[in-house]
Amino acid sequence: MIEKTTYELGDIIKMKKPHPCGSQEWEILRVGADFRLKCLGCGHQVMVARKMVEKNTRGLRKP
Repeated sequence: MIEKTTYELGDIIKMKKPHPCGSQEWEILRVGADFRLKCLGCGHQVMVARKMVEKNTRGLRKP
């Protein structure tokens, strides 16, 4: 059985590939069809499609 991960505001996710600053950890600022993520290394914010986040997430930490 496949378990769906629930993403909530403030969660920290570890992505498959690192950001150019070297950090792999991102904070979730917005959840929906698109996610707004903030890099914990440099503070850069990006909008990413939910499908891409679910595909590339390697870890999830609750605050």
